[in-house]
Amino acid sequence: MINNKFLPVSLKDMAEREWDSVDFVYVSGDAYVDHPSFGPSIITRVLENEGFKVGFISQPDWRSNTDFTVFGKPRLGFFISSGNIDSMVAHYTVAKRKRNTDAYSPGGKAGLRPDRAVTVYSQKIRKIYGDVPIIIGGLEASLRRFAHYDYWDDKIRPSILFESGADLISFGMGEKQTVEIANRLRNSEDISDLHDIKGTCYAVSVENTPYGGVECPSFENVLSSKREYAISCRLQQDEQDHIRGKVLKQRHGKMMLVQNPPMEPLTTEELDKIYDLPYTRTYHPMYKEAGGVPGLIEVEFSITHNRGCFGGCNFCSIAFHQGRYVTSRSRESIIKEGKLLTQVKGFKGYIHDVGGPTANFRRPSCDIQEKAGLCKGKKCLAPTPCKNLISTHEEYLNILRELRSIPKVKKVFIRSGIRYDYLLCDKNDAFFKELVEHHISGQLKVAPEHCSAAVLDKMGKPHIEAYKEFSKRYFKYTKSIGKEQYLVPYLMSSHPGATLKNAVELAEFIKSEHLHPEQVQDFYPTPGTIATAMYYTELDPYTLESVYVAKSPHDKAMQRAIMQYFNPKNYDLVIEALKRAGRTDLIGYGEKCLIAPKGADIAKFGKNNSSSKQQYGVKTSKGRYNKNGKQKGLQKRKK
Repeated sequence: MINNKFLPVSLKDMAEREWDSVDFVYVSGDAYVDHPSFGPSIITRVLENEGFKVGFISQPDWRSNTDFTVFGKPRLGFFISSGNIDSMVAHYTVAKRKRNTDAYSPGGKAGLRPDRAVTVYSQKIRKIYGDVPIIIGGLEASLRRFAHYDYWDDKIRPSILFESGADLISFGMGEKQTVEIANRLRNSEDISDLHDIKGTCYAVSVENTPYGGVECPSFENVLSSKREYAISCRLQQDEQDHIRGKVLKQRHGKMMLVQNPPMEPLTTEELDKIYDLPYTRTYHPMYKEAGGVPGLIEVEFSITHNRGCFGGCNFCSIAFHQGRYVTSRSRESIIKEGKLLTQVKGFKGYIHDVGGPTANFRRPSCDIQEKAGLCKGKKCLAPTPCKNLISTHEEYLNILRELRSIPKVKKVFIRSGIRYDYLLCDKNDAFFKELVEHHISGQLKVAPEHCSAAVLDKMGKPHIEAYKEFSKRYFKYTKSIGKEQYLVPYLMSSHPGATLKNAVELAEFIKSEHLHPEQVQDFYPTPGTIATAMYYTELDPYTLESVYVAKSPHDKAMQRAIMQYFNPKNYDLVIEALKRAGRTDLIGYGEKCLIAPKGADIAKFGKNNSSSKQQYGVKTSKGRYNKNGKQKGLQKRKK
């Protein structure tokens, strides 16, 4: 069994370690879960490994000073994070409704962190302790490091560095810059002098702005001009490369925000050390009475084997946070963790995932980027794979085989997303076949997102032909081993560029593929993505051409409804959408029709259009699946 100790969360814990004080206090918007899938846990273990005394404050009550002063003033400073996700995403749905639960809070209870947690915590600490060094990081701070569009306020907000009153932003994954910051503070350097650390942002007066680099349009300019905002976002994305990325600057009034180039990704050896730190791999026992922390369940018996994603989807923030350069842990490190999982309490023989941002990436997309960096303004896989792409699954497959052979391991699943277009580029189909045979729990989730080429281009995704080819081969291999397994395609409505006619096109695709999505994800404009810039500006940042954006709740509802044309609750919206799109040909009794006219002869409609019987409560003997074994059941989508 694993018996590692948690970091101190109280004076009592500190006394047990015979500490008079702590060097750093880490404040998190999440409950304290000491597992390597949780960013706060990694950063605090890294600091501990460097010899620092670290206290952990989780979900402090921001309405009083009490929780923030539990350790007193730390000797060197505070690190602050909202936790694993942005606090606004944790609190609100895409419809801006309050969520009823919070997966990263004890018992799933909502409301234990404030909106804009990083800013609130930082301002509170500054008020209590004055000039104590404050470093903010994690996803919320990282993605809000420049002036950014805030969906929840529907306006441009300044860099979180200015709103929070912090001294530094640590952007990206953060381990290396955290260690450098901590060591330099330990060596008595002043926080105001730490302006040369990669992977950080700082502020100076305009007259002290460093020479060189790239200057983005100012906060004032992006506030008044959507075109300037689009240009600013493009520049920020283009310089997010650890090899060719330049210093970025953005003026905010009399102050200049300065972003140093990204920190180099961790090497394989460094990643191995990170994942070998003494995590307890569970939630703090203070949450036992509440039933634990739900967010741990999905990852407790999972292994992260890589970082970075060269997929670069426009609606995803990974490229702006982790970066597109892929690094991986060694085979030995992954196997060691696999063996360790068999000793964890509650392990029942199943490793739930061996993944990362994209599960089947083990190496950079090509060798050119090792010296030149990733190409500016280009994508490795979309709309078609780059001619320099190297697609291989040999090492990943060997690791999966070895994990399967560990005593007490019954099954090894792959639950994080795979890039099927990358898989198709591999001339060796051994991984594809073993994926189907050994690593799927009845269904495989993939993300075509849409079927319209115009929309997919705005998403930065491959065209639908790649999904169709993958689907064909997937069911071929499934049939060859005599299994009944299904594909669950993630689909998205209302992405910038998606018109009502595109939504109808997607509905036709859904019907032709015999899909039955019971959940559809609306595009969620979160900070740090090209798609969010498109949503706000209605411009493509790379071409500055106009982009259609469905913004009104009714327009979004029509796009969503037509993707679920079979649901009786959507009938009126579907009829309206088809009429607006000029596709009344899809209202009727024909095999290609999506929906019957009002007052339809149900018996007649049922004879000609069996795939739409469900909208009238008519069940078929085939149940959820069609004769080809393709899924007609639940299409689950993370929110």
